[in-house]
Amino acid sequence: MALFMLFILSMCYYMFRMPQDEYDHQYYEKGLNFDQDFNKEMQVTKDHAQPHVTVNGKTCSISFIAPANGTIRFIRPSSEALDKIMNLTTSGLNQADISTANLVTGRWQVILDWKSGNKTYLYQQEINIP
Repeated sequence: MALFMLFILSMCYYMFRMPQDEYDHQYYEKGLNFDQDFNKEMQVTKDHAQPHVTVNGKTCSISFIAPANGTIRFIRPSSEALDKIMNLTTSGLNQADISTANLVTGRWQVILDWKSGNKTYLYQQEINIP
């Protein structure tokens, strides 16, 4: 009986120590914007505008098929506190270089939201920062 009570108390202690960001705080906002995001993702497929994302050391290079302006979001699956949003502007070669020196090493979800010409695009990819 004592072991069972100890087990229950240890589970309660463990549950209250879990981080608070285990659920999505913008769940309803994302639901309302789902159609817009879906259309942007389909536009990438329709125009064959998938960007090429590579990580070289402490730089993330993104190559587009045309000049682009927008935002890039680095989302850390394990901690919402580490998420970063940066502006994105291509150079003359339709390429953008983003410094990843201030990001923790490991797995990241990259979400690119950009405008090229009169069209808007949304693309997601998982990367590993060494």
